[in-house]
Amino acid sequence: MTLQRRVRQRVLNDLAEGRPDESAQLNDALRLLSKWRSVLIQNTHLREHGTAVMAGPLEGLDYLSRSAEGCLVAKLLGCYEQPLHAFIERAVETAYPVVLNIGCAEGYYAVGLARRMPDTVVQAFDIDPRARQLCVELAARNGVGDRVRVGALFEPRHFADYEGRKVLVFCDIEGAEKDLLNPDVAPALRCMDLIVESHECFSRGVTRLLVERFASSHEMTLVQDNGQRRLQKSPAWFNRLSHLDQLLATWEWRGGPTPWLVMKAHQDR
Repeated sequence: MTLQRRVRQRVLNDLAEGRPDESAQLNDALRLLSKWRSVLIQNTHLREHGTAVMAGPLEGLDYLSRSAEGCLVAKLLGCYEQPLHAFIERAVETAYPVVLNIGCAEGYYAVGLARRMPDTVVQAFDIDPRARQLCVELAARNGVGDRVRVGALFEPRHFADYEGRKVLVFCDIEGAEKDLLNPDVAPALRCMDLIVESHECFSRGVTRLLVERFASSHEMTLVQDNGQRRLQKSPAWFNRLSHLDQLLATWEWRGGPTPWLVMKAHQDR
């Protein structure tokens, strides 16, 4: 079902008939309407500027006109996951020979990092076949298809394949990080650097659990996100929007807290 039909059937009808009297129903209705508006703003951006990422650490990435999941316009504006930008720049400067992008979706980071790191091979994984197809297309579109290698399910045993190499694990797997990232099960993780999105909204306590697992082997930084964004480059059409539409243009469709853990392995390991 398209987003427009979902809005019509699940939101507008309910609002018209006065059914959403519970706060959860109202929140769901507002969320769907906001997503719909976000897509309309996205279409304005595509018409005005096309698919090139305008700013941020992945500036210049020739992106797609659709996402495998989640928002698109914040990525095109270059403010997506802005609290991570300094850490992404630090990763680029480190020039890892291998990046494991687990939960790559359509390849925003997999392809974007490959462009910034010309000597790096990005191993990109996603369980969604459509996302994998889009990632392959995006890599080819940006001339890095030979260095972005796309696979499906990544399991804890697969970390051993990269043991002894300087590796960055970039992980966004919707709460499954609780099962995947366990150095007792996958000892190779103790010598790898990690940037992990911790999905507290799906698995409460997962951040604390990961901190406990890696406390002895890694220096850790907890990166919180209050949702505020500042555009490095503000296009003319954006400045003409209402304040609400400006907020929706940078909204990343998150339903709850998703802090990041940036973990750097101790050098003496």
